[in-house]
Amino acid sequence: MMYAILYILLGFAAMEFSGWFIHKYIMHGPLWSIHKTHHQASKSFFELNDLFSLLFGSIAVILIIRGIGQLDYRFWMGTGISLYGISYFFLHDVLIHRRVKWFDRPKNSFLRGIFKAHQAHHATNKKDDAVSFGLFVVPKRYFRAK
Repeated sequence: MMYAILYILLGFAAMEFSGWFIHKYIMHGPLWSIHKTHHQASKSFFELNDLFSLLFGSIAVILIIRGIGQLDYRFWMGTGISLYGISYFFLHDVLIHRRVKWFDRPKNSFLRGIFKAHQAHHATNKKDDAVSFGLFVVPKRYFRAK
């Protein structure tokens, strides 16, 4: 059981850190033409940027399918990536961007810090001027009360 928990946590953490890298160097780099749709106002529920979620979700599904027979590390890593995706959806799409209006804006100090960091990220709609590329791991300055 500890083996499973370790790989779930590893999958979750790998998504946060690889997500930061991909967001900063790929989405705000060569794939800006796709990601910029997330930095522009839209009247549509979906944006081209949602393709990245499909890519990450596909990786999780492949890992789960490949590891389900033995319940090996691939299954548990895929589960961790999936849990990250679910957390990302609720935090990013529901609480921050309110693409689905299920809850009010976050009042918890941790969630408010993440919200402020994401607002700072969206303060520009330019490829090179953005800051704060992580979702859960963001600079401490966003958690200071103002």
